Amino acid sequence: MRIVIDLQGAQGTNRDRGIGRYSMLFARALARNAGKHEIFLALNGSYPESTDAIRAAFRDLLPTENIKVWSAIVPSAVREPGNQWRALASRKVRDAFLAHLRPDIVHVSSLFEGYVDNVITGVPSADAGMLTSVTLYDLIPRVYPEHYLADPTMRQWYGERIEELRRAHLCLAISEYSRREGIDLLGLPEDKAVNVSSDVDPMFGQITVTPEMRSELMSRYGLRRDFVMYTGGIEWRKNVDGLIRAFAMLPEALREKHQLAVVCAIDAAAKHRLSSLARESGLGDGEVVFTGFVPEQDLVTLYNCCKLFVFPSWHEGFGLPVLEAMRCGAPVIAARAAGLVELVKEEEGLFASRSDPAMAQAMARVLDSDELRRCLVRGGVERASAFSWDGTAQRSLGAMEMLHAEQRACQRPTRAASRQRLAYVSPVPPLHTGIADYSAELLPHLAHYYDVEVISDQDEVSDAWIANNCPIRAVESFRRNANSFDRVLYHFGNSEFHQHMFELAEQAPGVVVMHDFFLSGIVAHRDLLGSHAGSWLGELYRSHGYGAAVERTTAKDCADVIWKYPCSLGVIESGIGAIAHSNFSLTLARHWYDSMPDRWAVIPHLRVAEGASDRGAAKHRLGLEKDGILVCAFGLLGPTKLNHRLVEAWAQSSLARDARCRLVFVGQNENGGYGARVREAIGASAGRERIAITGWVDRETFRTYLAAADIAVQLRTLSRGETSGAVLDCMNHGVATIVNANGSQGELDRDGVHVLPDEFVNSELVAALEELLNDAERRAALGSSARKLIQERHDPEHCAKLYFDAIERFYREARYDERGLARAVGSLGLANIPDTELHALARSVSRSFSAGRHQLLVDVSELVCRDRKSGIQRVVRKVLGEWLRNPPEGFRVEPVYATPDQGYRYARRFTMDFLGASPSLRDEPIDYAHGDVFVGLDLQPQVVTAHRHSYQEMRRYGVRVAFVTYDLLCITHPECFFPGAAEGISRWLEIVAENDAAICISRSVADELRSWVEIHAPKRQADLAIEWFHLGADFLTGGTSEGRRDSDASDPIGTGCKTFLMVGTIEPRKCHVQV
Repeated sequence: MRIVIDLQGAQGTNRDRGIGRYSMLFARALARNAGKHEIFLALNGSYPESTDAIRAAFRDLLPTENIKVWSAIVPSAVREPGNQWRALASRKVRDAFLAHLRPDIVHVSSLFEGYVDNVITGVPSADAGMLTSVTLYDLIPRVYPEHYLADPTMRQWYGERIEELRRAHLCLAISEYSRREGIDLLGLPEDKAVNVSSDVDPMFGQITVTPEMRSELMSRYGLRRDFVMYTGGIEWRKNVDGLIRAFAMLPEALREKHQLAVVCAIDAAAKHRLSSLARESGLGDGEVVFTGFVPEQDLVTLYNCCKLFVFPSWHEGFGLPVLEAMRCGAPVIAARAAGLVELVKEEEGLFASRSDPAMAQAMARVLDSDELRRCLVRGGVERASAFSWDGTAQRSLGAMEMLHAEQRACQRPTRAASRQRLAYVSPVPPLHTGIADYSAELLPHLAHYYDVEVISDQDEVSDAWIANNCPIRAVESFRRNANSFDRVLYHFGNSEFHQHMFELAEQAPGVVVMHDFFLSGIVAHRDLLGSHAGSWLGELYRSHGYGAAVERTTAKDCADVIWKYPCSLGVIESGIGAIAHSNFSLTLARHWYDSMPDRWAVIPHLRVAEGASDRGAAKHRLGLEKDGILVCAFGLLGPTKLNHRLVEAWAQSSLARDARCRLVFVGQNENGGYGARVREAIGASAGRERIAITGWVDRETFRTYLAAADIAVQLRTLSRGETSGAVLDCMNHGVATIVNANGSQGELDRDGVHVLPDEFVNSELVAALEELLNDAERRAALGSSARKLIQERHDPEHCAKLYFDAIERFYREARYDERGLARAVGSLGLANIPDTELHALARSVSRSFSAGRHQLLVDVSELVCRDRKSGIQRVVRKVLGEWLRNPPEGFRVEPVYATPDQGYRYARRFTMDFLGASPSLRDEPIDYAHGDVFVGLDLQPQVVTAHRHSYQEMRRYGVRVAFVTYDLLCITHPECFFPGAAEGISRWLEIVAENDAAICISRSVADELRSWVEIHAPKRQADLAIEWFHLGADFLTGGTSEGRRDSDASDPIGTGCKTFLMVGTIEPRKCHVQV
């Protein structure tokens, strides 16, 4: 399973309280015991300090890429009425973010958050396809509404959270008491409320406290004698008032020997009230000590030092301080209430809840008896050993596994409650494109599942079924009414018949069918014809980065660029899902775009099954001998069809000399150089009179050749992701077919076709031809298997069902992840929302979601502003150029820049100019996401200092930030630089040390930097990676000038004197005067 833990319980106002500690320790235990399961953490980026702390806490347990951060719109605390829209919009972003992570189970660490802070939590919708578990701590506000829910806003918010708790698939209770509370008060199903128990931080335990340590600690907190201790917060149910009154009831002799230590954070008002209560109860100054907040290590020591620990709370789900005290060897007594009785098992350790005298008597008994204290210590230590985080994690994982198994066992395909209205955007007959014919075959079967309307910009629809059964809507009408459709399906191909679809797919996103993975032909066509000037360059940059964009502006023949780059990312990203006809298209998507496979579906190219045909009769209709052997290659001739290889193999085979055999290319010949080459090869072949190219033929003639053919040869090279309809036609007609394993043809079943290697040699094709010529049974067996495969896998009804399943899955998932986020937020109403809020929402979405290839963000701020021609800038130019020409595997290189008063932007205009191309791309603010890398390649201390916060925000969202460090000369030799230079570089180094890595240009610089960090940033030593690399050098090479002697090189300026050559800037530290 993939388990995503929403760990905001350890981020908000409860971070340092029991809920926050439990959430952290629970998550760590789950990660430690995950085994075969994946654990991800989902964090709220509004809490940078806790985000950093959580990353550090899980460094040894989870890969960094499994800690994901999303961005809320703040402030969002529910108790402030003005925050309502931000809270609701942030909830939409958070739920979409969780869905984007594709979890099997989402665990909510604390559901009752967000009333007073910016935590955004909740149980995702039951339709979202995510199972949800929730930690159930207690239902105290529900039990005591008069104390906790007097405020109407609070009461409504808490009621909504209770309903979400009921909707959770699984409640993991921290105690049996909490479990029973959920079942009895909320009606939770018994089997969906599980007691997973709890534990405390491993730091709590018995330690050796020296007299000196004890004395120093007690002096620091105002403790002068043995003390009775309480910790756990100041609120009504904790009954601290009762504890003070009970302490005041102790015999005077005991009070003289003991103080009462209330160890927890306390505000001034509460301290004043409780101090007044102590005086009113007869306690003198210093008998009750309020320590205020204490660090955890001091808390451990205080537990170890106390004479008695008392926990008087009236209602606890578990009571973590009790278990902490037991672990530390303190004698513990507690109220006989709620979950506390699961912890304290000794009768002597319990007293009647809400009875001050009973509490006083219990304290007196224990303080008066060394033996009783030892008994309570032994019992407490033994009882504490029954609790462990590993046990809690294992019980939790077991419950999750059972839930997941039950859910999988009862999963059934779901159909919409009513038929959905589908906009079908595709060319249809009579347009001369295979996709039009494909649609004519698919639509009658797809109409079993949807109310289909065809969206077309063509003047005529000739297919009778489509014309009679599908409303035909013009493109402009669809554009105006797109929101009235429930589903949209786009069929994209690499031809002019699809040029109107690009803007439609952006404006009305739907599922895209990629009949061709390469769309570069039509993208270039739209640009070159002027209808969308500049769009090709923009798509090249978007899909493939600067290298492709530069080739577009510098290539001698733009056809080379069309052929090289797919230019299909824009279409794929605009869709809510993509359909291909082969796994090879998915391979291309991963290769070019790192596209996520779960956003794709593979549906076989459909074919209507052909009945058995009379091969002899078909040959007769073509004027051929019935007993002859007809070998055909179907489709347009061209370089990618390797038609010349078939002619060469034919000429080398016995078929060329066998009068029974004919070779026919059924299709139009290429009208350029390649077509001429094929004709020449035919003319030079033996038996050339039995080789023919038909030219274009109508569909009926094409089908006649399919019915007549004994053998088909369908070769390919440089596949663009398309599926060969001609191969399927051959198989459908039962023709024994030879293919090579190029592209999608490599996926064909070997029982249905004879498959050659992708890079075959002619002798292999000759052998295949002669084998099929001489083995009629083999031909028949291949043809029969091929026909059966078409009937089973390519049947239109079967394919239509696959279309329905894929479309519904994509739309179902898109309702809840980032693809449906715009509609989800739009449902909240945007008419009266200020632009500033909408901009904040846009930033939130941008920060929360990542897609595709990671970015290498290269800071060249100084170079963009000015080229000082310094050594550093020479290095910057060389490294940048190398990265742009050869991007690191899996990264897209993006130069960026900032100024002291403007944030980082993409340096597109600069980069195009830097690469020698027209600077025609726009600079825009940068986006970044988890997995990106930022490298401060240029040296611009003023910019870096101004944007210190930006680097930390990047790191918060999973960007690794590194700076190239050239030297520390301003610090080691300040006398050689202008006044203030050392201070400026020191500030720059402080920022470098705050980030992930410093990359030094030599080992010497790395050593100097380590020494500096050790002195000035010692806390960062373990976390800052300091690496180094050698600088490269490019030397111009070439021979000596004609007529010049080699010895002339020693006299480069022609003075006849020996010459010193000094390369570099002229600065005092370079010692030119000394030379």
